[in-house]
Amino acid sequence: MAAWSGVRRALSGGRRPVWAASLSPEERLRRMLPPEQGAEEPSGAPRAVPPPFRAGELALVEAPRRQRAPLRALCRLAAGAALGAPGGLLLPHDSVIGRLPGEVVRLRGGGRLLVRRPSLEEYALLMPRGPAIAYPKDISAMLMMMDVHPGDTVLEAGSGSGALSLFLSRAVGPKGRVISYETRDDHHSLAKKNYRHWRAAWEIGHMEEWPDNVDFILKDISTAAEDMKSVTFDAITLDMISPQSALSVVHPSLKQGGVCTVYLANITQVIDLLDRIRTCKLPFLCESIVEVTHRKWLVLPAKIKNCKSSQTAETQENTEEETHQKDYDEIHIQDQIVPKDIECNELQKDVFLTESISDDAETYCSVPYVARPSNWQDAHSGETVYSIYIFFCTRTSHVTIS
Repeated sequence: MAAWSGVRRALSGGRRPVWAASLSPEERLRRMLPPEQGAEEPSGAPRAVPPPFRAGELALVEAPRRQRAPLRALCRLAAGAALGAPGGLLLPHDSVIGRLPGEVVRLRGGGRLLVRRPSLEEYALLMPRGPAIAYPKDISAMLMMMDVHPGDTVLEAGSGSGALSLFLSRAVGPKGRVISYETRDDHHSLAKKNYRHWRAAWEIGHMEEWPDNVDFILKDISTAAEDMKSVTFDAITLDMISPQSALSVVHPSLKQGGVCTVYLANITQVIDLLDRIRTCKLPFLCESIVEVTHRKWLVLPAKIKNCKSSQTAETQENTEEETHQKDYDEIHIQDQIVPKDIECNELQKDVFLTESISDDAETYCSVPYVARPSNWQDAHSGETVYSIYIFFCTRTSHVTIS
């Protein structure tokens, strides 16, 4: 062993290598990082902070609730405007403009609100909608199945409210392209409006431009064969009532080995689609039929009287709540969404105080936790909860092997 140690020292010029030194885990990580990231900040140097809220961008306001998920409201900030609901004034926009995202504000009446920028998932769930949207959990599965890359050209049939269009826009990037067809004029206008509003808010809040890479076309996809002769798509997604009527039109424009996903509401539609592919001898190979599940959980501290752990914990099942109450309720009012059950008398207009989430006035102690599935599971945006199936197929060519 001593001989090998001598050889190693000779190869390294007689000095111990850096990795042989006894370093702390933090020091090892620091040396692995690039110099600009690993270098320590000078004493007193300001920390990087996100830009404050400005007029014209979107703000997500959350009101925490002890026994249920927080109430959420989405609004577009405007000077002199207010986030309102039936019953009175809730939140003036001027009290949010100029604040940093992630701040918790406390009102004189005792209410607390968390204000932050919405994610694309939250915007898709809370934005104004006409038709039912494709849920983000399903969109994520579809994007993985289609294997969409930056720079791809993707065809979407069924713009709907524009949720899938936004996720496709982000997936293909500035060099990619999304062509979205819609037959109904109201759905077409709403999808364009939601897409335009997200782009405008993103540019204001993030100081950079969201790519303008979606072409919304008001036309029936089944009559658009001539329009697509000169276009080759890397992937196709169909979210329409009768996707079988579009397959014969779009398959010549899908590249060899390209993927087509179809968003279907029930299994009988899947059977009809498979039968159409078989009887018309369309060059598609069914890869898989998937039902995407997404189970939400509530993990909350049990409510114990007088902070004594020996007493019986009161779980959420023992509390009063409405039958079939969603985790959060909202009312669409023009260009904003307002939660139903925030009490107007708790939200005052004049005084806002920034504070942490914890309330110093309360006494905390170690308590058991209650964990159970949420009463409301997001399966679809319709009134009736039902399954959603994603039909995943690949374009092939019929090859005869001699």
